Amino acid sequence: MKAVIFAGGTGTRLWPLSRKKSPKQFEKLIGDKSTLQLAVERLSPEFSYKDIYISTNVLYKDVIRKQLPQIPKENYFLEPEKKDVGPAIALVMGTFYQKFPHEPVAILWSDHLVKEVQLFKKILLVAGDYIEKNPDNIIFIAHKPRYESTNLGYIHIGKKMHTMKKISLFSFEGFKYRPDEATAKKFFKSNTYAWNLGYFVTTPTFIYHSFKRFAPNIYENTQRILAHMGKNDYESVLKKEYKKVESINFDNAILENLDKRDALVMVEDIGWSDIGAWEALKEALERYPYENIIRGKVYLEHVRDSLIYNYDDKKLIVGIDLDEHIIVNTQDVVLIAKKTSVSKIKTLVENFEGTEHEDLI
Repeated sequence: MKAVIFAGGTGTRLWPLSRKKSPKQFEKLIGDKSTLQLAVERLSPEFSYKDIYISTNVLYKDVIRKQLPQIPKENYFLEPEKKDVGPAIALVMGTFYQKFPHEPVAILWSDHLVKEVQLFKKILLVAGDYIEKNPDNIIFIAHKPRYESTNLGYIHIGKKMHTMKKISLFSFEGFKYRPDEATAKKFFKSNTYAWNLGYFVTTPTFIYHSFKRFAPNIYENTQRILAHMGKNDYESVLKKEYKKVESINFDNAILENLDKRDALVMVEDIGWSDIGAWEALKEALERYPYENIIRGKVYLEHVRDSLIYNYDDKKLIVGIDLDEHIIVNTQDVVLIAKKTSVSKIKTLVENFEGTEHEDLI
């Protein structure tokens, strides 16, 4: 079984720590390891390093190889320019289609936190066993909702279809992306909707044939690239052809078009969190509501429900009488915001384009 970890995002909502040159998945958000390193670490030893692949932008090649020297160099997929996830998955699955077309593959992401690691690995292996016997299927890995999130996608689950090693597999009834507050509350109470993690297990053949059927332009573009695999001109052809491919999300290109009968869903509580924004990181790390989450040199009095990260060892952050604040201090920026205002960070950073602050993006 193979595992592919996608690590090409920019993570604007975790600015000022996450920048274009060094996105969030390479930064030490939790302890002394990046979330990318943690994503690889939690697959071991069930997955050998030769079976773990990384898909990212060529800009991040050096930082990833420095953080993950144990991953073979030939296991990197380097996009020559930023596109959406659709073309990236096509390139990976097209390559696998040529090498091991029917072997189960897990698609994972580099910027998540998973606390129940043993259960997570068990789910992947059980899904792999099922796909090995049913190579024309796809299994979505979902999570029991902890609260009524309006920032996450949901999977509609149906009746129980199978049980393997005490893991249940349910029928797949569809997706719902970022519901409004009222709908999220209904989903949370219904027990028939679960958070969509973006994780799935299937075979290269299933996905690559799906591109051929539902996204022929991407498929044909990938075919032109793969025709030069192993040749001296592969890199130049990749750069030339990848520039032409449309930028489209994988969900829109493929998943939303699949026959529901080809999909199953696993729903478990693996202690998963999408730490794509500061308030999400706080929620993931807090042991109880209203706890302060701090890092670095920080001194607080009468402060509650705040996240304060200080990456400057020469400076002490002192907080007094604060409630629900996010404070992040880097070498060149200090961010101070209410926890409820973190969603505005992305727009603020985008507005730096073409200004005197553009170098801070």
